[in-house]
Amino acid sequence: MSIKEKLDFERIPKHVAVIMDGNGRWAKKKNLQRLEGHYAGAKAARNIVEAASEIGVKYITLYAFSIENWNRPKDEVAGLMALLIKSIAEQLNDLIKNNVRLKIIGDQKMLPKDVFNQINNVVEKSATNTGLTVVIALSYGSRYEIVSAVKNILSEYQKNPFDIDKFSENDFISHLYTKDIPDPELLIRTSGELRISNFLLWQISYSELYFTDVLWPDFDKEEFYKAIFDYQGRERRFGKTSEQIAMLK
Repeated sequence: MSIKEKLDFERIPKHVAVIMDGNGRWAKKKNLQRLEGHYAGAKAARNIVEAASEIGVKYITLYAFSIENWNRPKDEVAGLMALLIKSIAEQLNDLIKNNVRLKIIGDQKMLPKDVFNQINNVVEKSATNTGLTVVIALSYGSRYEIVSAVKNILSEYQKNPFDIDKFSENDFISHLYTKDIPDPELLIRTSGELRISNFLLWQISYSELYFTDVLWPDFDKEEFYKAIFDYQGRERRFGKTSEQIAMLK
């Protein structure tokens, strides 16, 4: 029996977030240029999006490019931007055909104009799709997101003071990039690194974390199903005891 066949389709996580790590090391192991690793990583991303859709995941967030990544060598950044445009353009018809919606989170003002225009064209054309939502974290940093939210809240307060004691978590969430997206139940990180790397720090407060040594270009559908299967073997308590959770079932 395959891993996919072992899955409990009544307990598929609604939202899975992925830190796609290891493209550069994968290329180095094969004596390839780093950009070739990124091309292989883009192919892996398409496969995982397909796998997520097949088992009924509703949202998948892929950490594609962090704010810190702008500090990488200029030729690598330019290559990544070109790859991004090419990948999204190639997938537009498939997104529409498969009822997939694309969303972007991050500071898009930092993106080159051609990248911004291409991405937002696909976002607009897929906006009415009702199947899987693919969220691309692009020019994204969680600390930056949180600070931006605080700045927006302070700006609103200056214009129209409100009762601070009544300000809630939901009020804060409404200022995040992910305000219309449920928090991930599962966060996957590839390549053996055991850190979060400034990704969705607020949103993953109660996410299950899954780390694997597999480098991202080698992370195929079977590896994705392994992560889901591992998730299904965990008990999610949210601060409650096991006995309390049992009583709620």
